[in-house]
Amino acid sequence: MDYIVVDKDNLASEHICCAFSDRKCKDSYQAKKTWLRSQFENGYVFKRLDKRAKVFIEYGPAEKAWMPVDADNYQALGCFWVSGKYKKNGHGKQLLAEAVEEAKAQGKFGIITVAGKKKAHFMSDTKWLLKQGFVICDETPMGFVLLCLQFDSGGRLPVFYDNAKVEQIEQQGCVAYYSNRCPYSEYHVTQSLVESCNNRNIPLKVIKLQSLKQARSCPSAATIFSLFYNGEFITTDISACMDSRFDKFIAL
Repeated sequence: MDYIVVDKDNLASEHICCAFSDRKCKDSYQAKKTWLRSQFENGYVFKRLDKRAKVFIEYGPAEKAWMPVDADNYQALGCFWVSGKYKKNGHGKQLLAEAVEEAKAQGKFGIITVAGKKKAHFMSDTKWLLKQGFVICDETPMGFVLLCLQFDSGGRLPVFYDNAKVEQIEQQGCVAYYSNRCPYSEYHVTQSLVESCNNRNIPLKVIKLQSLKQARSCPSAATIFSLFYNGEFITTDISACMDSRFDKFIAL
């Protein structure tokens, strides 16, 4: 299994798995690369299969994670995905094992990630991670869980910040929180979602998370994309932005 690390030296020439052939997301794709470049300085790692495929893992120090979590001295998993014909070939276990080995070498207490209590789009598979030894150490009313694989029993268990534990937000209409952590988000939020809401005369407020502080202050634990409607959390699925799928998520 040949994996490569995408870093500041090869970022311009290497692909980052998602949206690399989606022309309409060209600018969003570059926005994700720009975000990655800024995170490499914080010890962020992007590792993928050396193929034109969606087989990759992202992780970095939890203190710098764009997640509303209190998890000092843990490693935080970002996107972690094995898709298509590459499933069930051991890639997920191998990529995770390498992340664990690195975290242990750095003296981390363990590894954390945010996922859905039920499988959520653009998030890791909770059931699979539980089978790998992760446990649920905190959860939010919106259905997100904080998963932890702890190496050192003396380390304090991580928790969500209080701002991520609200049951709803106050704004009416549609509200979308997003960041450039995903190469699909910029296009679909600023183009598809705007079109979908305009076609239905639904007020829309878009909040782009552009800094670590903003991401950690988000009312949703899903900082790639979170959609709210009339104060209620709806989905992490970016495809909900598209006009053809919008009504499946929003009860008009």
